[in-house]
Amino acid sequence: MSLKGKLNRLKGHLRLHQTEENSVKDSTSSPQQGISGSHSPLRELSGGSFPQQSLSEPDISPTHTKEWEKLQFKPHVYEDQHTWIREVSYSTSTYCGRYSYSELEEIVERWNQERLSHPLSSRSLRLEDLYFFDTETTGLGGGTGNTIFLLGYSQVEQDKVKVKQFFLSDPSCELALYHHFLTDINDIHRLVTYNGKAFDWPQVKTRHTLIRERLPKLPSFGHFDLLHASRRLWKDTLPSCRLGVVENHILGIEREEDTPGYLAPMLYFDYLRTQDPTVIEGIVKHNELDVCSLISLYIHISRILLDINYTVCSPEELFQVGRWYEAVGETEHAMLLYQSLAEDDHPHSNKAKHLLAMLYKKDKNYTQAKKLWEELSTHTDSVDVYVELSKLYEHQYKDYEQALYYAAKAYEHWKNRAAFLRKSRTEDGKECQRRIERLELKQLKNGY
Repeated sequence: MSLKGKLNRLKGHLRLHQTEENSVKDSTSSPQQGISGSHSPLRELSGGSFPQQSLSEPDISPTHTKEWEKLQFKPHVYEDQHTWIREVSYSTSTYCGRYSYSELEEIVERWNQERLSHPLSSRSLRLEDLYFFDTETTGLGGGTGNTIFLLGYSQVEQDKVKVKQFFLSDPSCELALYHHFLTDINDIHRLVTYNGKAFDWPQVKTRHTLIRERLPKLPSFGHFDLLHASRRLWKDTLPSCRLGVVENHILGIEREEDTPGYLAPMLYFDYLRTQDPTVIEGIVKHNELDVCSLISLYIHISRILLDINYTVCSPEELFQVGRWYEAVGETEHAMLLYQSLAEDDHPHSNKAKHLLAMLYKKDKNYTQAKKLWEELSTHTDSVDVYVELSKLYEHQYKDYEQALYYAAKAYEHWKNRAAFLRKSRTEDGKECQRRIERLELKQLKNGY
């Protein structure tokens, strides 16, 4: 028999022996009440496809019961392990920064009425299908050496906002932590995170891999990562795109007496040493605000993306939204956004005109493209504008003289720019030179 088989057989004998001892003890002592030591009667039926086994109760220290209750955590058991779960709720009229949670319902309805396709669209989803998720871990690195000790999510329902958090009371209790978490989210449709695609959910997958034979399968779902959206919209206007910075500058959220996330590992290790849950109170509140502020952030970004009259967006945001819609194939809508920008006088007007001209060129509307680029050429030093005009006159209008003129202008401005910049794309200059040489040959062949 293998070593694993011998250990399993021995484990069975130990359980049987322990059951006999407990039956003798129960016959000579009165039953205990509540959570009181290693023989607490607390049990929770397991969900999923894994049957509950009759094992010894987890060691839940009675000395900190009141502290756990104060933090609104309750112990939940699976097999011979336990985890602490906290569930609180708020009215949907509650505000988190600029928005109340009730406004999410309007956003979901508007996405369901919108025909535009977008990676953050919640079309075909219900309000309660969105899970706003975040984790706290023992480190920022990936791999098996990094442990998640707190899983939290918020969910907006018709009359309330639910926040649910799962705490790893001991590193040896990951089975209970992930069993209850995965059982709870087994019908998830869309996960909303901040850097969750690169960090949070891959970490969950890594930890799940280590004990997957004893756990339900990971659910399949769509994923909205609002970090990518924030970078698209505000990377050039904010000091950084950390969630706290976005909360403060964009959503008007000011965290008072907040425990910074970078202290989470130290506080968790302190908890493991003392077993005092008050040590992690600040981290629990920090995680709760994270998953709640994601609701407000999704509302705000959706309002920008769904802004029909372009009154919510700043010019910078409107320009980035146009580029985003263009990138996902919604070119008609992108053109509307660029046209709106092109009509105003601000730093992004010229950029919008250039991108609009590029879309006209793509649609073979060369007249409109040429009109915009010639207008730009009178008050801009953009090499790209001159290059595009040169291409247009060469290939579409066969006007090699004008094509050579704009090619020469492009090369001239490239040289001027290269003289002031330490770094310049030498390939751009070489391309301009090749274009000039080719056009000069064409002029000779055509008798110019």
